[in-house]
Amino acid sequence: MFTGIITDIGTITDLKQEGDLRVRISTSYDTGGIDMGASIASDGVCLTVIDLGADWYDVQVSAETVSKTNLSAWTVGRRVNLERALRVGDELGGHIVSGHVDGVAEVVSVVDEGDSTRVQLRAPEDLARFIAPKGSVALNGTSLTVNEVQGAVFGINFIPHTKEVTTWGDVAVGDPVNLEIDTLARYVARLAEAG
Repeated sequence: MFTGIITDIGTITDLKQEGDLRVRISTSYDTGGIDMGASIASDGVCLTVIDLGADWYDVQVSAETVSKTNLSAWTVGRRVNLERALRVGDELGGHIVSGHVDGVAEVVSVVDEGDSTRVQLRAPEDLARFIAPKGSVALNGTSLTVNEVQGAVFGINFIPHTKEVTTWGDVAVGDPVNLEIDTLARYVARLAEAG
């Protein structure tokens, strides 16, 4: 489990197709405190550490994960949002995030409003009903509050701090974005269907 509060920005330094995709990510985390098999959310995707060095770790990504996320767009040099797994007693500053991406949204507009940036995204049609104004979503692993919803399009406002400590300062129209809907929204919708 994660909180959607990004604690590092990593950089993809190597990609190899070895049956599954093997990715090396450089990090400023103290890798001496990362166990083999640990889970690290990388752009919101819960990935398992299979090897590590002084300032990097490797993950193995299945074809299923690549097909359901934006990982097919990953290239050497790309910056990615990182978050280590939640520990009992940690502050829950965002919302409960599983690291299991539900689908890929597309950035449809980016507009600066003062020092903040308003970004509109188009969710996959089957996920749009789970997104509500003032509700939570995780986008590329970042816990965010939805401002407005119009059909499958929803808006997020990024303050300067968020743009500085995540990759959201690099956002552009057309970007594919990993979308994880709020778990609570999923269960509420399921209960409404059953009722």
